[in-house]
Amino acid sequence: MDAARYTDGTYLAANPGWHQDDSPMKARWIEAILRRNRIDPATVAEIGCGAGGILRAMHEQRPDTRFVGYEISPQAFALASADARPGVEIHLQDMLAADAGGFDVVMAIDVFEHVPDYLGFLTALRPRATYKIFHVPLDMSVQMLLRAGLFTHVRETLGHLHYFSKETALDTLRECGYEIVDWNYTYWSREIPNLPLRTRLANVPRATVGMISADLAVRLFGGASALILAR
Repeated sequence: MDAARYTDGTYLAANPGWHQDDSPMKARWIEAILRRNRIDPATVAEIGCGAGGILRAMHEQRPDTRFVGYEISPQAFALASADARPGVEIHLQDMLAADAGGFDVVMAIDVFEHVPDYLGFLTALRPRATYKIFHVPLDMSVQMLLRAGLFTHVRETLGHLHYFSKETALDTLRECGYEIVDWNYTYWSREIPNLPLRTRLANVPRATVGMISADLAVRLFGGASALILAR
C-alpha cells in the first residue's frame, strides 16, 4: 500500500474522524449479507480497519464473536485506541506482513482501491479466512467520465488509485482466485446524511432510472458501491 498519506497525517487531515460516522451504516450492510447467507462467524478480522468503527458496531450485534482489526495508520490507531472495547482488538500492523490468518471472515471495506499492487494484495489475502467481504466504491460511471475532474478529486481526498465498475470489481476478484458467493449494491448517496445539494439532485435521476434497472442507474450516475461476499 502507498502508506505515506496514511501514516503522516495527510489522510486524516482530508478525512477528519476517518469515516467513523459511516461505520454503523456499513456494519448494517455487512450484517445483512452475512445473515442472508447464514454465516455466523466466531472470528472476524478487518484489514485496513481505520478507527475500528465497523468492528465496534458489529460487536454490538455479535458480542460472542472475536473481532480483530489491522491498521497501518498511527492516526487511525490512536482514534481506535481512544474508543477501545472488550472483544475488539486493534493492531497497528499490516495484516499481511504479520501473516495473520485462520479467521472465519476477513473484511476489506473500501480498501483495495487504495493499494498500488491490488492484485498482489488480493492474492495474498485470499487464504487468510474462509469467507471474505469486500466493499468497493464504483467510481466508474458515465457521470464520472463526463466530469473528469472528479477522478482527481477522489484521488486527492479519498486516496483512490484505481477505479472500478461492478463488472471489473467482480472480475478482479475472480482473476485472483475468489469464488463469488453473493453481492449487492450499497447506496451511500441515499444514506449518508448532509450530502451536498448536487448529490441530492443526482439522486432524482438515479431513483428514476433505478426503477427500470439498478445496473443502468449505477453505470450512468454512480452513487453506489459493491458489497461482495467471496470464498
